[in-house]
Amino acid sequence: MGGIRLQGRDETIRAIRRCGRRRVGAVRVLVVAVGTSGDVAPFTGLGARLREAGHEVTIAAHGPFEEFVRVRGLGFAALPMDMKAELSTEEGRRSLTSSPAMVVRQTRIYARHWAAMADAIVDAAEGAEFMLVSTMGWLGIHVAEGLRIPSMGIYLQPMDPTREFPPAVMTTRSLGGWGNRAAARSMRVLGQAPFRSVVNGLRERLDLPPVTPARFFRRLDEQGWPVEYGFSPTVVPRPADWPRGREVAGYWWPEPSPDWRPPEALSQFLDDGPPPVFVGFGSLTAGDQERYGAMVTEALRKAGVRGVVQAGWSGLAADEGSKDVLAVGEVPHDWLFPRMAAVVHACGAGTTAAGLRAGVPSVGVPLSADQPFWAKRVAVLRAGPEPVPFQRLDAGRLASAIREAVSRDSYRERAQAVAEQIAAEDGAAHVLRAIESRAS
Repeated sequence: MGGIRLQGRDETIRAIRRCGRRRVGAVRVLVVAVGTSGDVAPFTGLGARLREAGHEVTIAAHGPFEEFVRVRGLGFAALPMDMKAELSTEEGRRSLTSSPAMVVRQTRIYARHWAAMADAIVDAAEGAEFMLVSTMGWLGIHVAEGLRIPSMGIYLQPMDPTREFPPAVMTTRSLGGWGNRAAARSMRVLGQAPFRSVVNGLRERLDLPPVTPARFFRRLDEQGWPVEYGFSPTVVPRPADWPRGREVAGYWWPEPSPDWRPPEALSQFLDDGPPPVFVGFGSLTAGDQERYGAMVTEALRKAGVRGVVQAGWSGLAADEGSKDVLAVGEVPHDWLFPRMAAVVHACGAGTTAAGLRAGVPSVGVPLSADQPFWAKRVAVLRAGPEPVPFQRLDAGRLASAIREAVSRDSYRERAQAVAEQIAAEDGAAHVLRAIESRAS
């Protein structure tokens, strides 16, 4: 893969360092958001909240998200990669598993773009006075250090090792207290190994000494580098053994598009009968969308419910020949989910949050990364039945889970109780206070 390509950027780096920072008033904030739609959308709401407080916010994300970010009144800086295109390849689909092999396969996909990613983050950091770094945006930590910009993590999944549960992106099976911590430490160190030459090439350009992945994380822990976790303490309480500086802030909700209106066909469908069940698999690109669409339609029929089926990145194709099933494109979950009897989804962090916020039962159909973790949290909260792993999905299993979700009042009652607790939280306020205290 070779070293990082920062030729021609040395003068940019020096210029950024020469920029005088404002000590009071508005802060120019750069959010480095790497990943799929669910990894970007929550930061639009966080950015809007910071903007309302008088700060300037730019989100650095993959190029296809530019319109999504800009229409919400936020600045945008393009990062390389098209995640939808990458996950639609055969290699990308093979990476969508819930095993340790998933980490290796997805790491290979990212590694091909990492030198260009470093270049783009350096460019985006010009003029920034504070940097917020998402889970996969950790190159920004090195850039912030080299450019002497205060930084903070804004993570959507629990990443710090803890005795209380195993690594959220690896397994849901506890390995015991010592094993859980050891597995998480090993996973995050080994996960960065393929990027080591790019990272140290970047650090050399930034006049920083080389660093090993193990030393990198150890320093963050020793320094109390701050991380605000964007999920509810009601859903995942802060582990007692996390290092100082790691806080569970609460959810950040995607900023609504100012021009969005519900399609007439959707409004009419909702008015024409009892609340339907939502089915959507978000950013999954499992392939064979017609077969999965037929299976979903059959499951809805067997469960005796109406359905709203969202195409998502997989292009899930519902049988529109049935008057009880409606296929839709992108519809804001905060508008749609409260109108549902239940929601069936892959349990990405953002969709899980939206389901809990709406106070409706969730049926988890997890496939990869952190999805099994969030699906298990829903079941532990009793806000839905036990998840149905995507690899074992068929019409019968899905129909049974849907029937259970809509027929047991206890799921809805518990989901509504969780929703009330979430509504009392203000995750964005935690980040705003942290920025203003560190930037002052």
